[in-house]
Amino acid sequence: MRCPYCSTDDTRVINSRPSDEGAAIRRRRECVACSRRFTTYERAQFEALMVRKRSGRLEAFNPDKLLDKLRIACNKRPVSEKLIREFAYGFEDETSAPEIDSEAIGRRVLQFLQELDAVAYIRFLSVYHDFDSVDRFIEEIQQLDERRGEAEAAGAGDAPDPTAEPRRSDTN
Repeated sequence: MRCPYCSTDDTRVINSRPSDEGAAIRRRRECVACSRRFTTYERAQFEALMVRKRSGRLEAFNPDKLLDKLRIACNKRPVSEKLIREFAYGFEDETSAPEIDSEAIGRRVLQFLQELDAVAYIRFLSVYHDFDSVDRFIEEIQQLDERRGEAEAAGAGDAPDPTAEPRRSDTN
């Protein structure tokens, strides 16, 4: 293993132990030349998840690319960075097939964002669907608003809306 500090190839393992619930081996190493210590992780490498693009071309799934798109959609929104990072890096683990269509990835991202934040959902949807008219875009927003209203009516019951104006009584 090459030392990240001085690039010498001569390092020695000081300590090894299981990590990530046995999914990896954590090794503590020391460089023989500069005596600095660093940690490496050894993991089993599986065949990469392949993404079939709309053009038919195949490319390896890149969670960093997905994370970048999620960050753009969630920019300046009250969305946890940790949550979108977990989704992006956990996506490959949740997919059992060796190949997935880019459109299937888009649908799963939309489902995730719809539950997370409506504005982020619309932002991602606008790029994913590549709307050809403003009217179609507005129609999609109205459908989202209707679905949210139905979900709130079904789930909220008689619970007060915390964002609503307080009711005023005419009787004093």
